[in-house]
Amino acid sequence: MRELRKDPATQRWVIISTERNQRPHQFISNHTEIPDDQENCPFCEGREYMTPPEIFSCRKAGSNPNEQGWDIRVVPDKEPILDPAEPMKKYGVGMFDAMRATGAHELVLETPCHRQEWGDITAERIGRIIAIYRSRINELKQDSRIKYVMVTKNHGVTAGAFLHHPHSHIVGLPIVPKRVQEELEGAELYYDYKERCVYCDMVSQELDDGVRLVAETHDFLAFCPFASRFPYEIWILPKNHNSHFDNINEDEVRGLALILRATILKLVRILDEPPFNLFLHSSTFDQEHIDHYHWHFELIPKLTKDAGFEWGSGFFINPTVPEEAAMLLRESEVEEKTE
Repeated sequence: MRELRKDPATQRWVIISTERNQRPHQFISNHTEIPDDQENCPFCEGREYMTPPEIFSCRKAGSNPNEQGWDIRVVPDKEPILDPAEPMKKYGVGMFDAMRATGAHELVLETPCHRQEWGDITAERIGRIIAIYRSRINELKQDSRIKYVMVTKNHGVTAGAFLHHPHSHIVGLPIVPKRVQEELEGAELYYDYKERCVYCDMVSQELDDGVRLVAETHDFLAFCPFASRFPYEIWILPKNHNSHFDNINEDEVRGLALILRATILKLVRILDEPPFNLFLHSSTFDQEHIDHYHWHFELIPKLTKDAGFEWGSGFFINPTVPEEAAMLLRESEVEEKTE
């Protein structure tokens, strides 16, 4: 049986192809790797001269900026998507609109160790990384040219990571991304009709149903969405309503670190270290609090490729039933790790 499912926030339809239903082992052969050139890695400790001067770092007492002794480091990207040195300028090209590539592009070097991903490190370290995300977002939003900040983490060459050293991206944009704008508008329509936040309703529904749950803590929920676009797609949401990630408190940072580590480790075990993208969606800076939107992380394993139908129609075809993916992930045991 095949089934069309609708995302209640974006109104996007997804085809769940149950007849094509694929088990975890059927995706493993799709993994692609690149040679690990650790000897020339610019992100390793001792090669600080290979990156632009750091913006921020957590360091051992007595160590100097841009030298060894760091624990987590934030640096500008050498080849940025957007550049803070570019002046803000919008202009027309005939009938077309264009603007200068103004913004910011920073890298968070998450550990001095060359290959130590989130499943390998402690929740405490992930919490420090999350706190840096929060701090950098709050800093970047002081720049009036920046309207939105996107946080992303890519793992594996198929997911866009061309260096093995664990790192993530913080990108300050002069416009709100289309995907986020669609979520905001869809959530507002839902709120206008039902007077409830669509994401809060999702949290309640997933807790009641239980069949798509992946992991749960006191403050957070990880689940495979009802209308999952991709096999083993996972969302992580706070249980209580919060529209802006950048105002989370220290208890929430710790709780988020625990569920992110557990969720990624489950995914790694089920799918044998798959390439994936992790990204944050939060509300825009122009309002401090809104009732209809809920910040969240989305975790997308890169297991399938879109073809002509997907590109031409805008439909996603998911060959794995979300309820089955969630069951396998939920049943995968993970252990705590201490430094």
